[in-house]
Amino acid sequence: MALVYSPNTTPLLFVPALEHQVAQKAEPDFIVKSYHDHEDGWKLLSDAIKDHFPSQSNFAVEKVDFSLFAAEQIQKHFKDVHFSVDLTPIVQQLRLVKDQEAVEKLVYSGTFADKAIEIGKNALKVGISEREVVAIIEFEMKKLGVSQMSFDTMVLFGDHAADPHGEPGDRTLKENEWVLFDLGTMVDGYASDITRTVFFGNSQEKNPRHKEIYDIVQKAHDTAISAVKPGMKASQIDKIARDIITEAGYGEYFIHRLGHGIGQSVHEFPSIMEGNDMELVEGMCFSVEPGVYISGDFGVRIEDCLAVTENGSKLFTKVKYDF
Repeated sequence: MALVYSPNTTPLLFVPALEHQVAQKAEPDFIVKSYHDHEDGWKLLSDAIKDHFPSQSNFAVEKVDFSLFAAEQIQKHFKDVHFSVDLTPIVQQLRLVKDQEAVEKLVYSGTFADKAIEIGKNALKVGISEREVVAIIEFEMKKLGVSQMSFDTMVLFGDHAADPHGEPGDRTLKENEWVLFDLGTMVDGYASDITRTVFFGNSQEKNPRHKEIYDIVQKAHDTAISAVKPGMKASQIDKIARDIITEAGYGEYFIHRLGHGIGQSVHEFPSIMEGNDMELVEGMCFSVEPGVYISGDFGVRIEDCLAVTENGSKLFTKVKYDF
């Protein structure tokens, strides 16, 4: 898929043939060209560019997403082409601040993420596997009209949750274990993303150390969100959460940034992390997701996404924590 744009020229949208009608409906004023699987898509794209755009030597591209393979294919058809400008920072800035309509769509997508967490929690029973819970969540979401998750759904039991990006497998659930859900939905073109770590079984049987770690992560999550407001720096929000975990003695186990941007993609600019001194402004949307991961023992992460508002923030996801 490609979008080609030049001043004073109608934009060209190039898509697989099966997406042609959807693309034309979404952008009725664009030129929409398509290709079939058996055709040389790169040649057809190049021909369309030659037909519709007068200048064909200087290309500005999103270099962060533009592969070497794509560059080589374009160069086959445009011998003197130069990829002279990186559009990445320009596009990042365009997508950085969301308007009210976009925020409302992110809130709406978040309601489905909340429902997915509840579906997953209700599916838990002794002997069920991680993969089976994933299947139940995604099937039930499709019944609600969600055709696509925003990333691969993660359900991890017990010590498996100590891998921040573990892969659900055949591990079966035992009584009195923690379960980590990390999931999101794509709804009306906007992503959601949420993580909950919940306890399955008798709450009186919780390992005291695990409960202590959980409470520390929840405090880091809640305190960081409470601090979000225009004028704060992204690095300051990260530091607030990280300091709480570090001062409790678990800093070495918090091994990733605090958050990432979210919008039409589940992972967008900016990163909420140490070293990013970008000031928050109203309309920025990002995740807050502190975590502690002790290999072979225990892992916990709590994540919500939000929009920066005039005086604070607005959450997209609201389902309870350890419920």
